[in-house]
Amino acid sequence: MKRQIFTEDHEAFRRTVRTFLAKEVEPHYARWEQDGVVSREVWRAAGRQGLLGPAVPEEYGGGGEADFRYAAVLAEEFTRAGAPGLAIGLHNDIVGPYLTSLATDEQKRRWLPGFCSGEIITALAMTEPGAGSDLQGIRTAAEDKGDHWLLNGSKTFISNGILADLVVVAARTTPEGGAHGLSLLVVERGMDGFARGRNLDKIGQKAQDTAELFFTDVRVPKENLLGELNGAFVHLMTNLAQERMAIAVAGIAAAEHLLEITTAYVKERTAFGRPLGKLQHVRFEIAELATECAVTRAFLDRCIEDHAKGELDAVHASMAKWWATELQKRAADRCLQLHGGYGYMNEYPVAKAFTDGRIQTIYGGTTEIMKEIIGRSLLS
Repeated sequence: MKRQIFTEDHEAFRRTVRTFLAKEVEPHYARWEQDGVVSREVWRAAGRQGLLGPAVPEEYGGGGEADFRYAAVLAEEFTRAGAPGLAIGLHNDIVGPYLTSLATDEQKRRWLPGFCSGEIITALAMTEPGAGSDLQGIRTAAEDKGDHWLLNGSKTFISNGILADLVVVAARTTPEGGAHGLSLLVVERGMDGFARGRNLDKIGQKAQDTAELFFTDVRVPKENLLGELNGAFVHLMTNLAQERMAIAVAGIAAAEHLLEITTAYVKERTAFGRPLGKLQHVRFEIAELATECAVTRAFLDRCIEDHAKGELDAVHASMAKWWATELQKRAADRCLQLHGGYGYMNEYPVAKAFTDGRIQTIYGGTTEIMKEIIGRSLLS
């Protein structure tokens, strides 16, 4: 089915993204996977191409276009290229809205030009060793010292953790407030007491730097409070729909790409004297996956369109996130099986898609959390 949600401007942007990937990312990606981190130069190259901060106002160096369809194009093309290591989606779609919607004018002048140029790489630090989806379990705390906050604690599984120059940290500023006693503090590279742990060894997304972060008596200036004091819970809930949509968009794009490369493979690969695609079981597998992708794509495109108009709610974002990422997981498993032994070899894209994509049902809220949100909305 022909997609109808993109204009010629979006397709022109898609061509720009594909050119960027072919020139600046794909030739270097194998080395970045060995290094466990992408180069800082590719971030600056992305800035020069206008891929960073498309929703940031033009006065700060951004694209001035708050249309989520541009973010969807980026997510789709980076997924098809098998290049999750350059976490532009995290930077643009997750951290970006906090800076554009919550930052003061002074903060915007200080941070957004570098955000858009690639000179400032960002991260969001919520997860702790003892607290994932449960915000009430956050133990990192900031004590009010008059002209600054004194921040202590640790975070883990932080994407962009090694490269990040600016980290938005969820910290407890009111001990008795539960989830409503949290604030967002911006910690910047070079602050005394801010340290990074090891670059965590993951089963997939090897080029994406994921780290532990430690805060020991970090003096965070009062002017680095982002948004309202003790308002982090509301701020986080407000922006989670977009985070989950970005993950969902990558999920369906990955499933479709897996279907595409596997369809080509079974047409060419022979067994028992004929192509695999001539076997009824294989045809049924491809038919089932193609149907699942088509139905999911129709729902996701509607969600993308709704979100671009500011009409997507948290429940439908949760539906999109869990369904698309679970489909991606099933597709990776079934397509690897159809590749046989070759599917287990790292030089085949299906193998990397299998390991790179496994995190999709976990971060941004697990499938189980998504179902809880949906179920609670229907049964409360």
